[in-house]
Amino acid sequence: MNTVFTITTNGPACHELTRDVAGWLRDIGAGKGLVTLMVQHTSASLLIQENADPDVQVDLLGWLDRIAPPGNHPSMGWLRHTLEGPDDMPAHLKAAVLPVSLQIPVADGRMMLGRWQGIYLVEHRTAPHTRKVAALFMPSEPMVPGVS
Repeated sequence: MNTVFTITTNGPACHELTRDVAGWLRDIGAGKGLVTLMVQHTSASLLIQENADPDVQVDLLGWLDRIAPPGNHPSMGWLRHTLEGPDDMPAHLKAAVLPVSLQIPVADGRMMLGRWQGIYLVEHRTAPHTRKVAALFMPSEPMVPGVS
């Protein structure tokens, strides 16, 4: 079973979609299996990260800006890809560092995330965007006792 989640962004931020994915798994009657998520863009990422303290996301975004500063930052003067704006290539670099797909085990219809873990779309561009995250649930084969 598959679906696509749509997330509207307004600049760099972490957008939690844990509840959306959990709701979809509940709606399709997922049991035991594996859910795969993939962002369908090259300047955004997916991440499993702490969802208890929002400062974690703030610090993460700050760190990403230090390793790939947005805009026409002098330290990024070597960049050649500038046709889509000064924030585009730094966004591609950030997406190269963070994952663009995730696989999460599912048991009894629930993702096996840790207590403080959430799933985030990480927007790297400064302009508003509509991002799509493809999701696929693969149920596991039923186990038959005594058969190997």
